[in-house]
Amino acid sequence: MGESAFFELTGVGPGTLMGEFMRQYWIPAGLSAELRADGDPMRLPLLGEKLIAFRDSSGRAAVMDQRCPHRCASLFLGRNEDDGIRCVYHGWKFSADGTCVDMPNVPNQAEFRDKIRAKAYPVVERAGLLWVYMGPRQTPPPLPQLEVTMLDESELVLEPVLRDCNWLQALEGDIDTSHFGFLHVGHVQPDDLSPASPLYNTVTNRAPAYHTTTTDWGTSYGAHRPADDDTTYWRFANFIFPFWTQQPQGRFERHVHARAWVPLDDHHTLFINVAWKGMARAVSTETVDGRPIEGMKLRHAYAERTTDWFGRWRLAHGEADDWGIDRAAQRENRIYTGIDDIHLQDQAVTESMGPVTDFDFEHLTVSDQMIATTRRRLLGAARALRDEGTVPPGVDDPELFREARSGFFTAPNDVDWRDAYAASAATMERPGAITG
Repeated sequence: MGESAFFELTGVGPGTLMGEFMRQYWIPAGLSAELRADGDPMRLPLLGEKLIAFRDSSGRAAVMDQRCPHRCASLFLGRNEDDGIRCVYHGWKFSADGTCVDMPNVPNQAEFRDKIRAKAYPVVERAGLLWVYMGPRQTPPPLPQLEVTMLDESELVLEPVLRDCNWLQALEGDIDTSHFGFLHVGHVQPDDLSPASPLYNTVTNRAPAYHTTTTDWGTSYGAHRPADDDTTYWRFANFIFPFWTQQPQGRFERHVHARAWVPLDDHHTLFINVAWKGMARAVSTETVDGRPIEGMKLRHAYAERTTDWFGRWRLAHGEADDWGIDRAAQRENRIYTGIDDIHLQDQAVTESMGPVTDFDFEHLTVSDQMIATTRRRLLGAARALRDEGTVPPGVDDPELFREARSGFFTAPNDVDWRDAYAASAATMERPGAITG
């Protein structure tokens, strides 16, 4: 793809191509539950900026530059009290919107207060998430209308995880369907499963064929394999601007979820899985005779939370202990990777590529066409903003995200792949209408 595209896609700081592109959108920066009224401020790296977040006495969430605009001491050390954050260096105090409300060390402070503001960003809370707008508009755009983020927090499961790598390589694992048959179930054989199991088609044919396309919301793929009775087994997944994915590990009609891959900086990503509680379990983790399949655990074992810049949502296992790999289980083929957790398997391979993978070292093939299509789509949209001022997809028409859905299903062999998706989309069950 070339060195220029490599840096354009992975850099997210102020002034970078992708950083300016992402700043057009609302960013889910964390969970509402991480902040409590008059509680401790929280360090919050986001798009290469060092910010703090806090909830004031009235319950308003605030996100602002960590530097006090007086002498740049960190407001993380500040006192969260009486509807504002007070710098401990000289007592200057700022409200949630950055207004300076007190300068106790300055004579005639009223003459100066109106001239000083902390750099604060608009914050909205929805679906249990803290949404931050870091863009140039005085009036922010509407929030994105991904189907799952329109639900009440009480209907959702929210799962954040810190990943020590660039946002794009972390995200790309979700739009790479053929890895599932190796990384996650390479040790599972067709005879281990019932033909009715969704895993059966994956382990019977580990090299699916693909269709990919650009969409209003980003990109989509349809991976297909022959199934029984003159039908085709389809797995559809989506990339949604600017960094959302919908992966295919669930039955299409009820698979209401999305995953954000939020860039904290060029080398760290906050993964947030947002899932409707009414979804059925994505895939069976038992063999045909009822034995549990090893390596299929779904859990997040977190390390102890700390207050440093990357101390939130870090997993207990990482590169320092080889992501908990069990070489005996790997050698004996009880677990293909030797890592007994699906998410940690993904974590290991993407972090093992280094903080930012080198595109020029890659050798992409036909099984990587969704990766290539998505990179081109991202570059095209980001360059159109930079060169022509074209508003990125979904910023001003956020409802276009609402119809995106992913998952698996079977369809007759003679049905075109786009028609198969449309037919399944026409029968989608919406959470508000589901009683079972």
